Amino acid sequence: MHWTGWVVVALVAIVGGWMLFDGIHALVTGDYVTPGSGEHAGQLGPWAQAVSGAGLEPRSLPVKLVFVGYASVYLAAGAAYGASVQGAWWAVLVLAVLGLWYLPFGTVAGLAVIALLLTPSLRTAAP
Repeated sequence: MHWTGWVVVALVAIVGGWMLFDGIHALVTGDYVTPGSGEHAGQLGPWAQAVSGAGLEPRSLPVKLVFVGYASVYLAAGAAYGASVQGAWWAVLVLAVLGLWYLPFGTVAGLAVIALLLTPSLRTAAP
């Protein structure tokens, strides 16, 4: 695999790993990881406004379950892509697009994943 493919795998692992951790943390403790002090103490990131704008309560059980489910599928797709499984390129691309709502880091990382996957070296290497 081209080195940029490993960057894709790393970005998927970072974003998916954090979302999985944070979602499980929210399911177990009742809330996501938030700052404990300072100006933003107890506040969720900008992604919560995007979720609220879609009519969903960010701290609701369904959103927490979507967090865990999306992260699990994204991580599995990233692992499959790293293992050169046929179709994983498309799965990672679709999931990166679907994760653009996760402001700010998920959006930036998702755009990077999309851009890297669409480079000729990775697009032509897609199994």
